[in-house]
Amino acid sequence: MDGKSQTPQEERIGILRSLMPEIFDEGKIDWEKLKATLGEEVNFSNERYVLNWAGKSDAFRVMQQPSVATLVPCSDESVDFDNTRNIFIEGENMEVLKVLQKSYFGRVKMIYIDPPYNTGNDSFIYPDRFSVSRDEYLRRVGDKDEEGFMTREGMFRRNSRENGQYHSNWLNMMMPRLYLAKSLMREDGVIFISIDDNEVHNLRLLMNEIFGEENFIGQFVWKKKQGGGNDSSLVVVEHEYILCFAKYIENISFNLDKTHQLSDNLYPFSDANGDYGLITLDKASIQFSPSLVFEIKDPEGNTYMPRIVKGKQSCWRWGKTKVEAEYDNLVFKNGKVYTKYYRPCGVVPKSLLVDSQYGRTESGNDDIKTLFGKAPFSYPKPVSLIKHFISISTDEDDIILDFFAGSGTTAQAVMEMNMGRQFICVQMPEPCDEKSEAYKAGYKNIADISKERIRRAGAKILTKIEQEQAQQKEELDLDYEKPTTMPDLGFKVFRLSDSNFKQWREIRGSDKEAWKQQMLDFLDPVAENATIGNMVYELLLKTGKSLNSTIVHTDGCYIINGGELALMLESASQETINAILTGKPQKVIALDSLFEGNDQMKTNTALQMRDAGIDFRTI
Repeated sequence: MDGKSQTPQEERIGILRSLMPEIFDEGKIDWEKLKATLGEEVNFSNERYVLNWAGKSDAFRVMQQPSVATLVPCSDESVDFDNTRNIFIEGENMEVLKVLQKSYFGRVKMIYIDPPYNTGNDSFIYPDRFSVSRDEYLRRVGDKDEEGFMTREGMFRRNSRENGQYHSNWLNMMMPRLYLAKSLMREDGVIFISIDDNEVHNLRLLMNEIFGEENFIGQFVWKKKQGGGNDSSLVVVEHEYILCFAKYIENISFNLDKTHQLSDNLYPFSDANGDYGLITLDKASIQFSPSLVFEIKDPEGNTYMPRIVKGKQSCWRWGKTKVEAEYDNLVFKNGKVYTKYYRPCGVVPKSLLVDSQYGRTESGNDDIKTLFGKAPFSYPKPVSLIKHFISISTDEDDIILDFFAGSGTTAQAVMEMNMGRQFICVQMPEPCDEKSEAYKAGYKNIADISKERIRRAGAKILTKIEQEQAQQKEELDLDYEKPTTMPDLGFKVFRLSDSNFKQWREIRGSDKEAWKQQMLDFLDPVAENATIGNMVYELLLKTGKSLNSTIVHTDGCYIINGGELALMLESASQETINAILTGKPQKVIALDSLFEGNDQMKTNTALQMRDAGIDFRTI
């Protein structure tokens, strides 16, 4: 408190800091970062405390280029498509994150990712050719083989340590994805990122820049292996890290870790008054006093004295007067006297994840072997580790996002957690090595492994639930089955794809024939390979609706979320228009080509919609 009123300048800076913490360095506005964040072309050249690298300005530009892509539903690869809220998206994750911006802006509670660690053997996409046009870049990252699978040559670049821009390439890959992911997070959202010693230092600085140093929550240390190893001639590395940042740390309140084992003579119990722990009444660690050494009798008349701990006489923590006053709160158990310590069930999450309940690399392998018989994916994270982060940071109905889904560990963890949580997992169709067990088993890419794992994990959970129900029915000898709320064990599959609508192309120069052809092409904006179903989902995304929106096909149109939106994609008959007017949706989108040759109907429809207070648009 300095007694001064807040100036307008300080107020505005405070607002800027809450909206864009990434533009601040050492408490001051970094004007170049502000310009870059707002889309201006900037070269980060001034000498100051900042994480800088080759290609950073260009990576900003790649991030800010809008995507015209869409997601197409793949119901035949899904499980319970019409009812599930879980989503799996196959596609390059930066484009997918852009596509999700309108529909999922500010809706994701937790993000967990396990990105490439940049060990020198990783292959990943990074924008390494900024001189090409956007169309050329998209064609490159969309290279496919004859069967439609993306090729390693088209999608991935091996980032060897001999590369002169070894760290820069990794940062160019990570930065735009993290910026896009941040915008999807809720105001109380958190992100967890697994990493190892190769890039943890750069990742921490990068996260400080994007999320703001003040929103750093903690750096978890996970013991990934038990015992020794031979991965280094100097130091056996037994751990990895998980960095955790908040979108706004003042909004964060973690749940207690209910799986952690209590120590220091503290045991969990509960009674009618709630959950509590038991802590021994005698302690050798407190200052000894002869007056605190006396007999205490339990209700049965058994006598208790302070113990001798490691050769040292302990004493009671309470004197005789307090023991008599609090006698009803004493617990006599195992030859010891305890006092009740009331507390919420669980402990505050700890940064050292060394206990076995968080899993090891071996248990991650066991998780996937249990489902496949053999491990088709190397070194997946343990399900128990991801469940720990889900349990401390999310609640019922929250959305969990993983845009480096790998084998699908996060999806399995969410399904096992139950409680209405839903996942959005994104995985590129990275080709499997032809010598790998996965390829031999028929999986051509990582996305296929992930989808199959989710299917098998859901089936396993369902089998377990059915077995438990049968056992309970047998034990209770009941003639009826106890109703059980089933978890969501399905998932919708979507695939990143070109838009269903023709896009304006950049025509260089004054080629009259090219301009003429483009005008002719756009007499009908619907692409040749477009389908009605695919257009429905693209318009959901482009209008900011969830992929889990309710879609009802009736009277020749599609009604979204009970009337938030209506789509006229099949016909513009008077019957369809009357039905829409009766339902009074908030907004109507229609294909302009449906009114071809009938301008009067189009004009009348627009007027009727306006009079009814309906926002009417045509494509």
